[in-house]
Amino acid sequence: MVGADAIVKCLENENVSTVYGYPGVAICPFYNSILNSEIQTILVRTEQNAAHAASGEARVTGKVGVCAVTSGPGATNLITGIATAFADSIPLVCITGQVNSEQIGSDVFQEVDITGAVESIIKYSYIIKNVEDIPRVFKEAFYIANSGRKGPVLIDVPIDIQNAALKNFKYPEEVNIRAYKPTVKGHAVQIKKVIKEIEKAKRPIICAGGGVHLSNAVPELREFAHKYRIPVVSTMMGIGVMPTQDPMYFGMVGNNGKAYANRAMNESDLLIMVGARVADRAISQPDLIITNKSLVHIDVDPAEIGKNVGPTIPLVGDAKHIFEDMASQEFECEHENWIHTLEEYREIMVQKRNPNPDYVDPAAFITMLSDEMKSDAIYVADVGQNQIWSCNYHVVKDGRFLTSGGMGTMGYSIPAAMGAKRGNMKKQVVAVCGDGSFQMSMMELATIMQHHIPVKIIVLKNNYLGMVREFQHYTYKDRYSVVDIKDGTPNLEKLAAAYDIPFLRVENMSHALEKIKEFLKEDNTMLMECLVDPMDLVK
Repeated sequence: MVGADAIVKCLENENVSTVYGYPGVAICPFYNSILNSEIQTILVRTEQNAAHAASGEARVTGKVGVCAVTSGPGATNLITGIATAFADSIPLVCITGQVNSEQIGSDVFQEVDITGAVESIIKYSYIIKNVEDIPRVFKEAFYIANSGRKGPVLIDVPIDIQNAALKNFKYPEEVNIRAYKPTVKGHAVQIKKVIKEIEKAKRPIICAGGGVHLSNAVPELREFAHKYRIPVVSTMMGIGVMPTQDPMYFGMVGNNGKAYANRAMNESDLLIMVGARVADRAISQPDLIITNKSLVHIDVDPAEIGKNVGPTIPLVGDAKHIFEDMASQEFECEHENWIHTLEEYREIMVQKRNPNPDYVDPAAFITMLSDEMKSDAIYVADVGQNQIWSCNYHVVKDGRFLTSGGMGTMGYSIPAAMGAKRGNMKKQVVAVCGDGSFQMSMMELATIMQHHIPVKIIVLKNNYLGMVREFQHYTYKDRYSVVDIKDGTPNLEKLAAAYDIPFLRVENMSHALEKIKEFLKEDNTMLMECLVDPMDLVK
């Protein structure tokens, strides 16, 4: 076999079912070889969305998402998708074609140093110089991507390496990288210290981040919280760790979170941060979360512990293993007064909205949509005002909530929803975006139709780049600059018709429920436009 055949064989050994990408000459040997495989290829319409789609699949399946693009502009177009995955610790293997090995450094046609370009936003990267290294490199790449703190790995493969003959293909059975030994089990002494803190705490709270999802620790965290009656809040990436209506869940924290969630965290005497970075979007003033309280920081990445705030008890390890270990040790604690206090906060600190009745109220609409969606549905929020409304008003039952948290990448929802649906075709998948973010990935309607991926798409249309307009409203006293998109937004009904996609429009709340029922009735692709007051605010 040649190198390209070997790459495909590696993917088969890793049980890869789908590769998202865009071909070009430098990756053509690979795409020629994959025709002999049962691995399905999905042709996206721009390379960035190949990474987003692979991300959506990875987050739903827990497996590594795979994308493959050509050299030069194909590789550079992938960079935003790589950065998005890196910021949210999503496991990807990104394959890029490269010019002939002897031409590297000669500035030939479509040459770019992609490994150098992504150095600060990649977990690890390879450039293959010997065809015999392909099995080892791919085995390592999949292991690195999906272990420890997960993330994207890039493999750059020159075209001559793809065409070179491989003498002996043998896929390694195991990986042994001397300098890479991620800690999985938590230190027993540190776990005992955490348990002692829980026993003596009167107002403990768990703040769950995206790492809980990534470690598949959701059942363990829920069981632990209920057994020991410890309230839970979440970061944006941690939404769905607890069902929204679980009595032990008190909402998302942060500038755009629930006021009672922030108050709960501030008034706690023991804060257990799990799988969260203590980043500015969730914790705008890190020093406040260690005032008058003990901080336990649990994370699989030791570099994150203490980076933004010093914990009382650092605990390195995988959240699933740590909660299993803590649950195996019997101890007692009592927090009923604290829970009662938080329940009162939740009742009296509910955000008051005054929506314009001439338009769709996005908050009420999203809650109504949630009630009608299947219990295990996947909701994919884009970035902008739609994201904040989604975070605060979507009701997670037994499903998943996906969004771009760390990077805040507009245009994420449609390709990520495609990948999520491909990851589990039985699940109902709904993408919610604004009219700004929709136009960043609307070309993927072609991909959805070509590859028969039934995704529901909702566009909250307010004719503005709403989140920036809202910032300018507060900061520059309604002096708006480069945020009005009314005259450039396409007619969505005609756009849907151009792709043979059924279309619905909701102008206000009077017929919203019946339109939602029609929208969700069948498992087909449908585009819904909701007209939102241009001056509506997330708060």
